[in-house]
Parts: sequence; C-alpha cells; structure tokens
Amino acid sequence: MRTLLFVIFWACLLCTVAPALAQTESELDALRAELAQMRADYESRIAQLEERLDAAERKVAERQQTQAASQTTAQPDPWLPDTAPTQTASNRTGLSNPDLGVIFMGRAWAYDNDPDEYFIPGFPLGGEAGPAPEGMSIGETEINISANVDDKFTAWLTTPIHVEDGEVAIEVEEAWIETLSLPAGFSLRMGRFFSNIGYLNTKHAHSWDFADQPLPYQVFLGNQYIDDGLQFRWLAPTDMYFELGGEITRGGRYPAGNHGSSGIGSYTLHALFGGDVGYSHSWQAGISYLHADADERTTGHGHEDSGHEDADHGEESFMFTGQSDLVMTEFVWKWAPNGNWKQQNFVFQAEYMWRNEDGEYYTEHDGDLPYNTDQQGWYMQAVYQPFPRWRFGVRYDQLSMDSPGDDFIDTPLMPTGNDPRRYSIMSDWSNSEFSRLRLQYTLDQAGLEDDNQVGLQYIFSIGAHGAHSF
Repeated sequence: MRTLLFVIFWACLLCTVAPALAQTESELDALRAELAQMRADYESRIAQLEERLDAAERKVAERQQTQAASQTTAQPDPWLPDTAPTQTASNRTGLSNPDLGVIFMGRAWAYDNDPDEYFIPGFPLGGEAGPAPEGMSIGETEINISANVDDKFTAWLTTPIHVEDGEVAIEVEEAWIETLSLPAGFSLRMGRFFSNIGYLNTKHAHSWDFADQPLPYQVFLGNQYIDDGLQFRWLAPTDMYFELGGEITRGGRYPAGNHGSSGIGSYTLHALFGGDVGYSHSWQAGISYLHADADERTTGHGHEDSGHEDADHGEESFMFTGQSDLVMTEFVWKWAPNGNWKQQNFVFQAEYMWRNEDGEYYTEHDGDLPYNTDQQGWYMQAVYQPFPRWRFGVRYDQLSMDSPGDDFIDTPLMPTGNDPRRYSIMSDWSNSEFSRLRLQYTLDQAGLEDDNQVGLQYIFSIGAHGAHSF
C-alpha cells in the first residue's frame, strides 16, 4: 500500500513539473527571437544613418566646391584685388583686428626724349599727370588698412609712401567711412576717396592693366580725381545692375583748385548699368558728370626748348580761374569661357571724355586772357589672357580741342595741327594673385616730337585686400 501511494505521489509531481518546464523553455525561445529582431532592427537603422551621413558629407563638399567656383568667377581679376567704391567691408575681420595689406611697386623706364621736358601743346597738365621718372625707381609703396567699425559702419585707409625730389613723402590717399545698413539700397561714404566718375578713376595703380593712365585721364583729371567730401549711391532692386550716385566735394584737387576754403568746390553725378550674357559674357556701361570751380589753378608750363617762338612764354606758368565741366561715358565687355576667369579671359574697354573750360588764364607776360574751349579725349584697349599667368594688351588714346584764340598763339596753351595720340602694348606675367611683372612699350605722339618709351614694372602684394570691382 505504501508503495502504491509513493508511486502515485511521484506521478502527480511529474505531471505538475513537466508543463512548467515546457512553459519556461518556450519563453526563453521567445526572448531569444525578440533579441535577435531588435539586433537586426538596430543594425538596419545604423546602416541607414551611415548612408544619410555619407550623403550629407557629399552635399557639403559639393556646396563648398560650388561656392569656391562662384567666388573665382565673380572676381573679374583674380590677382591683386582692388578696393572699389561699391565695396563694403561686411566680410572683414573683427573690430580690434583690422585687415592690413601692403603693395610694393617699382619700375625702370627709358625715353628717347627728356621726360622732365614733357608737355602736351594745348593741354596744360595738372595733378600727378606726366611720365614716370627716367631710370629705376620704387614708385609707390601702398599701405591699406580696413575694418568694420561696428554693425553700421566700415572704414578704409590707404597711405602711399613714395620718394619726391629725393625725399620720402607719406600721404593720405584714401580715408573714408561708409555705411553698411542704410535701407532701400542706399549707401553713404564720408572722407577722402577716389571719385566714382569713369571706369578707371576708382582703380588703384596696382590694378591698372597698363603702367600709366590714358591721355584723357592725365589731361582732364590729373591722372585720377580724388577729393574730400560726401558720396551717396543707390542700387536699384532690379535684375539688371543699375546704380545712381553723386558726390559733393571740397574742390581742392585738379581739375578744381583753391576752393577748399569755401567748403564746396565740385560735384559729380553718375549712372551705371550692367549685366550678364549667358555664362561667359558680362558688360557694364555708364555716364558721369563732373563740375569743378577753379580759382587761380596752377597748371602745366612750357620750357625754353619747347619750340615756341617766344621764350618768355616758354618759362611761364599759367593760372586758370573759371569753371570746368566734364562728361564721361564708359563701356566694358568681359569674356571668360563658362566663367572660368583664371584659365582664359578677354576684356575690352573704352571711355570718351568731353570737357569745356570757361574762364580766364593769367600769364605774367599778357595778364588775364579770356579762355573758352571744348576739348575731347578717348581711349580703347583690349587685354587677352590666352592661358594662366600670361596676359597681352594693346591700347590707343587720343586728344583733340578747339583753338582758344589768337591771344594764345606761341604759348603752350595753343594746340598744334596734329591731335595728340599714343600707342601702347604690354605683356605681363603673374606667378600668383600676389605678384606681377610687366613689360610695356609706348609710342608717344602727344608732344612736339615722337617719343619711344620702354618700361619694366613689378607689383607685389602681402597681407589682406578687398575684392575687385567689375
């Protein structure tokens, strides 16, 4: 009996434990399956995240390449950037760390005739007009300092250092403050600046395509017109580039003169248009006007061996009192295949100037002589870069004028029968955007005798500089 009861007990116990063991094994299998599914899901999600990360990195790299390409094509001359009147400094560094740049320029020039005796009959020179010194000279060493003043203003300073009559001279060429946040496309510049008339007037000497300015700039603007005052501009919100502007200046520089004490001696107006033609072409056209008052403005003079019959007139200086009105038109066309400016490019530009001066010239020999003449000048040039680093250019410039009257016969203010003109060719090589070497030849037929002029020029840049204008 006891044995039977013992067997029944163990049979009941086994019947109870077996299902429990079976249930435990099933739960373990389920947990294992769930863990495997979770592992597979995580691996899939990690793979998807890695693919998204790779795609994002590729997009960033493509965007950076596109931005670099657009910056390359947007800058018309990739070497040695130049500040322009339409440039702001919003991208410059912090307030306590201004950008600093230095331009080194030097030259060696040779002439058939004595450059110290140079003058253009009928066109008295003023300002810094005239040929470069003969032989070797360092030219100007230009120091540029720029920075944002705050979120509303930016500042620019250009200080050239040069040798004048054997002595070192330091000047303030530009010193201006410009607004950054005026509404509706307006901007205001205050201080000393290159006037925004014409195409070449705003460009610094290191960014010229030739070593000197064309004849109309030398005669009508004294090389470049710069003065103290206010400049305003308005950029229209249009697809085509359209800018209007004007300036009110002191009038202390050629073609004005000796009007600094009155506060205002000249004013200007300008209008600019421009646009793109496809991906490879762009253009700009403009018209500008300058009115200047002169009070005993000292201009060029003749020389004893100038060929005039009256030696007394030959040594005289002439002072002009009156008004000078100048109208300028400009046109520029640029080409670079698919916008790749660094590989190959071509630039054609031309400007025409018309000037009327109405007043009187004072001479020591004849006293005051009434003077009212119309003068004209123009130039055109083409510069071609067939492959990187090398450029080749040609330029032609010419002047003409009405006769000022019989009172000026046998004086340097009487033009000859031939219109003054020049022919120039140049070739330059740029190892990088910070260095340039140039060779230039000019046949000058502006004076009484033809003059063959040959020159070498170097331009080197260190430090920071603003971007080029068009």
